Amino acid sequence: MVEAAFDRNVLFFGGKGGVGKTTLAAAVAIARADRGKKTLLVSTDPAHSVADALGCEVGSEPTAVVANLDALEIDPAQETDRYIEDVKARIAESTAPRLVAEVERQVDVARFSPGAEESALFDRFTRIMKDLGSQYETMIFDTAPTGHTLRLLSLPELMTSWIAGLIDQRGKVNALSRMWRNVAGSAAGEASDKDPVVETLHERHDRFVFARDVLTDEKRSAFYFVVTPERLPVLETERAVSALVKYRIPVGGIVLNRLLPAESGEFLEKRRELEALMVARVEGSFSAQPIWKVPLFSTDVIGVASLRTLANTLTSNF
Repeated sequence: MVEAAFDRNVLFFGGKGGVGKTTLAAAVAIARADRGKKTLLVSTDPAHSVADALGCEVGSEPTAVVANLDALEIDPAQETDRYIEDVKARIAESTAPRLVAEVERQVDVARFSPGAEESALFDRFTRIMKDLGSQYETMIFDTAPTGHTLRLLSLPELMTSWIAGLIDQRGKVNALSRMWRNVAGSAAGEASDKDPVVETLHERHDRFVFARDVLTDEKRSAFYFVVTPERLPVLETERAVSALVKYRIPVGGIVLNRLLPAESGEFLEKRRELEALMVARVEGSFSAQPIWKVPLFSTDVIGVASLRTLANTLTSNF
């Protein structure tokens, strides 16, 4: 059932914080790996709980977990530092020496500006998809809480147009420079056909287009929302599904997690009544989507063996 349901090449698991998306992503990753699919599990959540769920160390590069399964955790702070250093290196290649120090100072200040960390995270995200995609049959992303993830997934559409505009503007600047050199002659200095800025912009544009194409291809990717039968997670998921539709990102289904057992005692019976209302709402709001129902386990789901058990309990009613 898991193999048939989660059959895309790129899977995203998201939802409100604390609903169990990391556990479900890890369980499906193990299920795919057990069926012989070379799988990469990636965490874009700053909380870094993939290692905790798997019960093993996971680094910033692919780390072997079990046969056919590798995992990595992206550190947003580390990626931001790496991104800033890369920007500085590009600036040094294309800026007059007398201006480099001041421009680098401005870049260092930008390190702490809103959106800097997301831009760095997005840069690594697209590199993983493009550079590692051919090495794995399945890539599963355990994402940060909903709002952060929606901003990340909206970037391919926004950044592609923005980068295309920068390339166009840079082309105009280069054209004016060539005209000046033709007029000024040798006094203008040596000309170079190589523009490192344009090369970098083209490289990033190609990656962003690739990411956008994958994210919007329902045959290759899908986003799965994990939701517990409580009011706030359900409301947030309803809004999030609408947002993904706006960005043409296919929704693969809803995982209703931590359902109380039928025999739960008098104390929990009231909770089951409230839960039933939320389950009914989920079934109504997402009637066009597959819905998987997962029971509340009596113990924490930690380690490969427990995750395999969880994967085997995933059922659907369609």
